[in-house]
Amino acid sequence: MASTAVRRTCVSLMLGVRRRSGKGALGWQSIVARVSTGMIKEGDLLWTPSPERVADSNLAHLMRWLEQHRGKKFDTYIDLWRWSVTDQEGFWGALWDYFDIRASVPYERVLGRSTMPGAEWFPGARLNFAEHALRHERPGTTALFHLSEREPLTGMSWEELGNAVRVLATQLRLLGVVPGDRVAAYLPNIPHAIIAMLATTAIGAIWTSVGPDFGSRGVLDRFAQLGPKILFCIDGYQFGGKPFDRRPDLDQIIAGLDSLEHVVLVPYLDRKDHRPFARHTVFWDELLAARPVPKEEFRFEQVPFQHPLWILFSSGTTGLPKAIVHSQGGILLEQLKAISFQMDLKPRQRMFFYTSTGWMMWNFIASSLLKDVTPVLYDGNLVYPQPDALWRMYQETGAAVIGANPGYVALLKKAGVVPKQKYSLPQLRTVMLAGSPCTPEDMAWFYENVKAELCVQNGSGGTDICSGFIGGTPILPVYAGEMQAPLLGVATAVFNEKGESVLDEIGEMVITRPIPSMPVFLWGDKDFQKYKESYFDMFPGIWRQGDFMLINKRYGGFVLGRSDATLNRHGIRIGTSEIYRALALLPEVEDSLIVNLDITGGRFFMPLFVKLHAGCELAEELKEKIRRQLKTHCSPRHVPDAILVVPDIPYTLSGKRMEVPVRRILAGVPVAKAANRDTSRNPASLDWFHEYAFRQTEYPVGQVVGGPGVGTAV
Repeated sequence: MASTAVRRTCVSLMLGVRRRSGKGALGWQSIVARVSTGMIKEGDLLWTPSPERVADSNLAHLMRWLEQHRGKKFDTYIDLWRWSVTDQEGFWGALWDYFDIRASVPYERVLGRSTMPGAEWFPGARLNFAEHALRHERPGTTALFHLSEREPLTGMSWEELGNAVRVLATQLRLLGVVPGDRVAAYLPNIPHAIIAMLATTAIGAIWTSVGPDFGSRGVLDRFAQLGPKILFCIDGYQFGGKPFDRRPDLDQIIAGLDSLEHVVLVPYLDRKDHRPFARHTVFWDELLAARPVPKEEFRFEQVPFQHPLWILFSSGTTGLPKAIVHSQGGILLEQLKAISFQMDLKPRQRMFFYTSTGWMMWNFIASSLLKDVTPVLYDGNLVYPQPDALWRMYQETGAAVIGANPGYVALLKKAGVVPKQKYSLPQLRTVMLAGSPCTPEDMAWFYENVKAELCVQNGSGGTDICSGFIGGTPILPVYAGEMQAPLLGVATAVFNEKGESVLDEIGEMVITRPIPSMPVFLWGDKDFQKYKESYFDMFPGIWRQGDFMLINKRYGGFVLGRSDATLNRHGIRIGTSEIYRALALLPEVEDSLIVNLDITGGRFFMPLFVKLHAGCELAEELKEKIRRQLKTHCSPRHVPDAILVVPDIPYTLSGKRMEVPVRRILAGVPVAKAANRDTSRNPASLDWFHEYAFRQTEYPVGQVVGGPGVGTAV
């Protein structure tokens, strides 16, 4: 039974919806009608959790636990959040006990030093991330599921997983891997990657990975910074029904990594091919064929809380990717918090997120084992062989939480997919849309086309902290286009240009206090110089994420685009996502990208590039329709100076528009310097912008502020 305090929380949440919005929740039929006619507005109430769902949530359980064990009583989520960021030692110390963190040596205090950068969490403690994942090992229980385009759904038991991790970790020790060594992987989202990551971290080595869709240059830009001792890799993979042989790229990758002592090959495309193709090749099956290692015989390396766990990489769209180092303890606590209180996952529930090993959401999937949640791994095309392929898998796996990039919704709309007409999804409770801002229409699509009882979440966070700053909270209502609230323990705020915290105003998203999963350092960054330039250049001692954001008075958030890609017209800053959302409502426009160029003499030029649906032409009538749409849905300042058709819109491999590289190309920067082609999903799309920059007459390249001048392009 839920406590009286939690019941009051349920009531206050529902009353708050009516008081703050001035109306009750939209009726279900009303939501459907508004979505169908394109009338959903930003801030429309889409869903309110039932009292039963609130009372049964992990957050409600935490509230009851805090009241019982800490004497802390909170009636609303925002009250709990405020305490979590003002009493950091109290909050994070409580989570340590709540999650029963096991340390071979206890910590001296929760926060030894609170400065940013350089905060010191849980000094003195020694623990191991992989040990916490494998403590759920027991007979007769499935640890994870996996499937691919070539293989049906298959389960791996906790006994299989635990033994494989211990055997591989032991073999890595025999190969000379010691704490602090880097172990790299060129693997798809398959069980081998989970096993290798846990084995690496179990012995105190440092994990890093990318997906096999990366070209050799993109891989070397990342791995060559780290000097890895071991490389796990595959021979190739299948995607969209087509085989992709990666051996030619692997030859270049291995040749470019002088530090490698062993290459561990997983024959994946051709599982019968065991021909060595590189120096010191060892085959996965040979390593795993060693004698089983009982639990009582294996020793997990006990490392300090701040010891590196894994290294993730920034997108590197305009230069060498940042090598972001996260800590064993910081990720352990942060992932347990996110999986429990944001996703509201419970032991034995299943989580299915479409991702690759080069995106931080893979690290989320792998970390779900910490909570005894069952991850579902999928290697393949999300719309193969049919546009609704993932929904068949969601039904088959019984996933409680599913996730993808918001761009996936556009694919579903285009294909006319309506999952509720074909699939039964009784276990599905939460949808996470991550990787880019989500429009109100995209969020509402799930309520119209999937099921009414869903918590549809969108958030802001990312690779930098391998988690979120602001996002989904299952005990709060869902409003169209809005991130529900700042996440527990994260002091999220919006600063104006004076460095003042503001509500209901657009400004820079900042974090005013440290959190455990902030990077311990950037690899190779002496004296924290690059770290400071990346996050603390604008407001000393305050983390600046680089997002253009608004937080309203109910603490809901809206990300309006990257602040370095913000459009500035007559001193008014405009978020690019506002424009993309308005254009997404036009049936003729398939995709779009907009940038603003500052020109000498205080002038500017703001071109809009559109990709049109097949059969559509950019006649003057359509141009006027686009201008009218932006003027009506946004403002006259949002109307571009020129509208041009492009064959394709450039995106990163993680699905983000390449606005900054395009702006640099239009300013005359050579493509090779403006963008890292190996991080682009469609690198040829960048060439059109280079050609346009030097053939048009609407603005002179040499007069772009910050541009290199005419004649520097290649």
